Amino acid sequence: MIPVAVSGDRAASPWLRRLRFLAAVLRARPAFALGYAIVIGVILIALLAPWIVPYGPMVADPNVYLLPPGPRHLLGTDGTGMDILSRVLSAPRVDLTIAVLGTLISAGIGSCIGAIVGYYEGERTWRRAVSTAVMRAADVLQAFPVFVFAIALVAVFGQSLHSIIIAIAFVNTPIYLRLMRTQVLAIRRYRYIEAAYVAGASDLSILARHVIPNAIAPALAQLSVNIGWAILLTAGLSFVGAGVVAPTPEWGSMIAMGFQNVVTGQWWPSVFPGIALGLTVFGFALVGASVEVLADPVRRRVLSGTLG
Repeated sequence: MIPVAVSGDRAASPWLRRLRFLAAVLRARPAFALGYAIVIGVILIALLAPWIVPYGPMVADPNVYLLPPGPRHLLGTDGTGMDILSRVLSAPRVDLTIAVLGTLISAGIGSCIGAIVGYYEGERTWRRAVSTAVMRAADVLQAFPVFVFAIALVAVFGQSLHSIIIAIAFVNTPIYLRLMRTQVLAIRRYRYIEAAYVAGASDLSILARHVIPNAIAPALAQLSVNIGWAILLTAGLSFVGAGVVAPTPEWGSMIAMGFQNVVTGQWWPSVFPGIALGLTVFGFALVGASVEVLADPVRRRVLSGTLG
């Protein structure tokens, strides 16, 4: 038997090829690389915060009240004498936990419901009535201003981390429901779906093996964007006093605590957490844009052609 040479690209595993493609995309799109760098940095800070902060993030020292940035306190201190750098570095543990859990819950529930609604929509059975009722309920939920709706939910469930997670999951679920429904409505008309149905595959099998994997790309792209938006929503709730309660280190509550000092010239208690919040949301938005490209087969092929 004559051995056949196999090129490096063909011999490589699918995951290795994906990593090579991702590296090529990041080289071609520096903005995407910046987004990944910011997100990875924030995650590392959240994991390592207890070991890298110079002071206790909730330890107040009245002797260093509103000190400006300097050698001892690099980002200064706030109105209670707490070190701002330590609190800025500790805040991602709270913000990321709330945002990631709330977004994952909403993505899982919304995508599953959206796939079922889109798959059965148009059938002349009781399932069509259920699908219509679900979509009307989603319309009602999205008719309310998101921020006001989140405040109301926190007020109903009580002011705690669990309540904020529930509120974020609740207001985000219709987004994934609509995204998945729109994708499934288009995919269910494809020939391979009809072939699977004729071959005797059950509806659950068709949804799990053929429909959802091919419709999930927009939801995956939205996931990263929504995590950034959820961080912003958490900070907004804390800013108005409906979110994380001080002195727990959280960017929104830090901005609120330092806002009253801005008019008297002490800008650092609110500016530095605001910069950290803005960079984090920006990073997740860039990652979401890159995931949208990488998860969409059509756009991935176009980009592959441009990269050569």
